[in-house]
Amino acid sequence: MRDVLMYERPTFQDVLRARRRLAPYLLRTPLHHYPTLSRMLGFEVYIKHENHQPTGSFKVRGGINLISQLSEEEKRRGVITASTGNHGQSVAYASRLFGVQATVLVPEGANPDKVESMRALGARVIHHGRDFEEARLYAEELAEKHGYRYIHAANEPMLIAGVGTMGLEIIEDLPEVETILVPIGGGSEAAGISIVAKTLNPEIEVIGVQAEGAPAVYLSWKEGRIVETSSVKTIADGLATRRAFELPLGIIRDLIDDIVLVTDDEIRSAIRLLLSKTHNVAEGAGAATTAAAVKFKERLKGRKVALILSGGNITLEELREILREEPQK
Repeated sequence: MRDVLMYERPTFQDVLRARRRLAPYLLRTPLHHYPTLSRMLGFEVYIKHENHQPTGSFKVRGGINLISQLSEEEKRRGVITASTGNHGQSVAYASRLFGVQATVLVPEGANPDKVESMRALGARVIHHGRDFEEARLYAEELAEKHGYRYIHAANEPMLIAGVGTMGLEIIEDLPEVETILVPIGGGSEAAGISIVAKTLNPEIEVIGVQAEGAPAVYLSWKEGRIVETSSVKTIADGLATRRAFELPLGIIRDLIDDIVLVTDDEIRSAIRLLLSKTHNVAEGAGAATTAAAVKFKERLKGRKVALILSGGNITLEELREILREEPQK
């Protein structure tokens, strides 16, 4: 696979160019203010609804930006990637738009709704391994063997530039935003948001949110080196990465203000809260920022805060189970 050192970091200008590329294919997602949540938490709450994207997740921004720029030769070869679900849907969606054959490696037990969506979009889906890392390594093997254009889920500048367009929309809609909370799985979203926020207004605080059971980026950020954990355990499949990745981590280390951890119980409670107070369905990763907002509400008191609801692709069975649980005391 290509060394990450071969990649240049995406710039703010790359994000601006990405917005022009995305405009024919994606609508701007809403940033809604919620007075009830604001009163409950003690600060002004605004939610960026990436769950309203056609794939139900922010990832489609990056997929379209990258696939649209492939050479004709790369398009003929086809693309391959690994995903726990949302990134795979993004690649599948963009590949269908531009006439490219996509193959997606997913771990055993991957979200069946996300797998069904990828197949419906025309992608070939292969189950392999116990988690994202094992699926990723096999995808790299197949890319070498068959000559596919490999798309890393995080070490891709144009994925980061594409998802960074979210930051442009947030700041345009709420120029006075003081804090943005962003979920972190592989880190592309946090990297893209940080590039935009710190370019337009360095005073904007960007806080990343990881699951306690999948803290690789948090640990890597703290220790100043790539950390890989032996396993992950979280209900939030979009956050379930065992390893930090070089390109987004380098950006995050330079630009992000903080990274915090939330538990699965806190994520479940946030899913219920979002459904009750905003009437939106969030998957685990999508609810992580709300979980952090509740957990750290004293720190955020009196501020104007944007929470990124990054996706809504939760299965009906998962949602039913969470709704049956007793609310957190």
